[in-house]
This record gives sequence, structure tokens and C-alpha cells, in this order.
Amino acid sequence: MSSDVDVIVIGGGHNGLVCAAYLARAGLSVGVIEARADVGGCAGSDDLFGATVNICNCDHSLLRTLPLIDELGLADHGLRYVDLDPGQVGLGWDAPGPIPLFRDVDRTVEALAVHFPDEVDGYRRYAADAVPMARLVLELASQVPSATAMTRAALGRAGASARLLRWSRRPVGAVLRSYFRHDGLLGPAMAGGPAVWGLDSATPGTGLGALAHAFKHVAPVGRPVGGSRALTDALAAAVVAAGGRIHTSSRVSEILCEGDRVRAVTVLGGGAGDGDRADRSATTIPASSVVVACDPHRAIVSYLRNPPAGATGFVDRWRDRPEIGGYESKIDAVVAAPPRWRHSGDDRLRQAVGFDDHLSPSTIVAPGLDGIDDAHRLMGLGRIAERPMLFVNVPSVLDPSVAPADRHTLSIEVLFTPYGLAGGWDGSKEPERWLQVAAELFEPGFLESIEHWRAVRPPDYERDFGMPRGHAASYAGGPVAALVGRDPELSRYETPIAGLFLTGAATFPGAGVWGAAGRNTATVLLDRLGR
Repeated sequence: MSSDVDVIVIGGGHNGLVCAAYLARAGLSVGVIEARADVGGCAGSDDLFGATVNICNCDHSLLRTLPLIDELGLADHGLRYVDLDPGQVGLGWDAPGPIPLFRDVDRTVEALAVHFPDEVDGYRRYAADAVPMARLVLELASQVPSATAMTRAALGRAGASARLLRWSRRPVGAVLRSYFRHDGLLGPAMAGGPAVWGLDSATPGTGLGALAHAFKHVAPVGRPVGGSRALTDALAAAVVAAGGRIHTSSRVSEILCEGDRVRAVTVLGGGAGDGDRADRSATTIPASSVVVACDPHRAIVSYLRNPPAGATGFVDRWRDRPEIGGYESKIDAVVAAPPRWRHSGDDRLRQAVGFDDHLSPSTIVAPGLDGIDDAHRLMGLGRIAERPMLFVNVPSVLDPSVAPADRHTLSIEVLFTPYGLAGGWDGSKEPERWLQVAAELFEPGFLESIEHWRAVRPPDYERDFGMPRGHAASYAGGPVAALVGRDPELSRYETPIAGLFLTGAATFPGAGVWGAAGRNTATVLLDRLGR
């Protein structure tokens, strides 16, 4: 990979691949540099115990609200989805029963009435207020933030726009409590929102996290057949089909500047794109533009060489940013038989709304808001709550291709699990304890059915995915901060250094399998090139 290219994309996660695919389809010569042996990042999958397990959660929702699947022709590269409705189930640790979140609000309310009749009116008020806001946020996220974009999106939506501004200033707990009272509804709503960002319910400015349930009513939830990597494999195929090149087992060590702009990158290993990690020789690749689709802190502080004098303040600001520790872990297991939820014998939900498939949708298990806040406090002490938040799914129920014959795959994501665990992770019994805690939720025989399992903890994410302290950077400003241009390099995708752009989960609109950041960054870069 010694010839000049128009654009180097650093990082082969889904946003980097989305960006690269759009740029290559526009006629630019594009090279993607990925440190791991496979593309996909946290949106990818691993082969483990004869199964396909996803690095993170297997549900894709927000990405499917964008036109990129059609624009990039991903179906032509094998991408197919299995749809889920309900898109998710909420379950409080001490709740009388689960809450299936259907795409249809009325059906959700009918299901809610089975175990939470006193919450029906509150949920109707919530849906009336939040669903239009969720649609507005999705529209704003699908384009580069600007006052013009906000004005256009807000036309005819004055109520949703005003409420968006009000919610954005409040703590998420205050917003949720203005609609709901029972912990069995409050906890899962919080767990699916700001808790995923590592925050507690009292953090100011997190109110838009209360939209988590509303998104289930406006965004279709599905799973790629063959695991989450079916998406990133299709994206990689789209990049290559458009003339781009992808170089795995290769690591960028330098972003070289000359004058006021980037001029090249230095790459270690796999220089010919053959994935040979034994080749650690350095190769300098001239490029007129560089897109950082990995951790921006590392790229700006550690990779930049000879940045222009006008960018000194920009680099210093990033150098002074505190590094956050990771707080999420995941268990992947192969089980002899699918687990059976203890509540699944209650057929009232089947009678009320025809819901009796408790294993297909993902289930968020959570304590109430006070319990989540206490877990957040314990995390600061290096400890894990006795009953943590769990995101549970059994992907093989809908997609048998991800499990060995006559077996099933089980995934349990666990929050909050601190990077700096008291006593250290080596030798810790915590991951095994999570399985024992999860067993409280299932009928007897769950633990005995587990044939193989692994735990991926924050130090593992650091080692295997290059995440400093195991933390997945995520844009936390929300649409209001993006529209006013706070941290402009994260919301406008370009830096004070000409030719240097940012994308990925650290940029607007944030984490999750979304792809909007990659698409928006490509739009900005092409605009700068007059394309």
C-alpha cells in the first residue's frame, strides 16, 4: 500500500466502513486501515466455541432508519434482517412481570396494563410527548447538524422542538418520574438510555435519554442473519466493490502534517493488505484527507505529528481531556437448551396481546432508579452491584445459523462493571457470579445447561479493541449541543487541521449501531472537495 490515495480511513468499525463506502462510490481512492485481523470493531462478531457471537448487542435499530442500506446496496452483499416485534422487553428485578415494547403504542399499552395498570395513563402521555421527539431526533441525526437543519426539521413540530430543548436540560430521572412511578418501568427505561453511557439518573443534561422507549415505537428492530458481522461484512464488500481497499492487521502510528494540513499517514504491519502481523515495517502513505474512525483522543494526542500552529489549542484541549474507564462487560455462552424465564409460565400477556415468545426479543433487567444510582456510586469505588443491569438475549432462537447444531447462543451484557475493579480482574469471581445472578431469572437447570462461556471485561476491550481503559467513546452532547456547535470537531466532523476529519461513536449522534456519523462525515468531506 505505497501509492497515494485520496482518503485514508483509520479504523474499520461500522462508521469507518460506512464513510469509506460513500467516499469510494463518489469516485475517491480510499484505503481503510484496521488494526485487527477482521473489520467490524464492536459491531462485528467472533467465532467462538463453534458459534458466532457478537462483540456487543445483536439488535440493530437506528441504522435501519437511515437510507444507507439501499444507498450502499448492502442487500446485494448478503445483508438480510430478521425483524423483532416487540423490539425489546423491560423487566424490573422486583417487578410483577415483564413489559414488551411493541412498535405499536396501543399494543404496548395493552401489554403494560397486565402488570402495571396504574401506569397506563402515564405511558400514553409519555408516548404522545416522546414519539414526536424521537422522530425529530432521528431526522436531525440523519444530516450534518446546523441551524438550517434544525429549522427545517422543526417546521410544523414546534411542540416537539420546544420539549426537546426542555428535556435536554433536565436529568433523565426527573423526566422519567414525570410520567412513571413504578421501578419496573423506570429502571429498564433508564438502563436503555443514559446508563449505557455510564451515567446515573441525576446527571444534568441527560433528559433526552428518556427517549429510549420511544425509539422502539419509531425505529424497526432487527438482527442481521449470521450475526452482527453480516452488516460489517456487507459494508466491507461495498467498499471493495466501489474500488476501495481494506488493510487489516495494520496499525496507523502517525498522522503526518505539513503546513496547515495532513499529508500522509504511517502504517505498521500488513503493508500489502495481506494481514501479515510479522511485517512490522513502517510504510508512509500520502493522502490528501484522513478520517479518524477510531478513538479520537489517541489519534489527536498520540498520532499527530507536526500539527500546524493554529491547531495548538485544539490539540491541547484534547490532551487535557480526562480518560474515562470502561464500565460494561459481556458474557457469551453456548447452552445445551434455551433458558426459560421464570415469568414465562404466566400466560396473561398471551391472552392480552398474543405475546408468548419471551426469548426472541432482548430483555433489559434492571433495578429501579435508586438502585441504578447506587450501582453507579459503587462503580466509582471499584465495586459491582449485587444485582446489576443485564441485557439478555438468545440470538439463535431466531437465527439458528449462529449456534452449533442442537445448541443455542446466549448473550448477557452487564452494567456497571468498572475498569478499575477493586482487587483487580485477574482471578476475580465476578463474571461467574453474574451467571449465578442471572440464574435467579430462569427456571432451574440454566447453569447446568451452559457448556462453554467467556467473559469480555473492560481490560479485554482495551487489549483486543484498542479502547483506552476499556472505554468506548460516545458523543454525549445530544442534538442540542450538536446544533449549537459545542465541540465542533465532534458535531461538524472536521478539525482545525485541513484534511483531518473525525467520525465514529465519539461524534454526533453517538454510540450504537447507527452509521449516521459515518454517512454525515462523508457528506462533509465530499462537500469540502466540491463533490
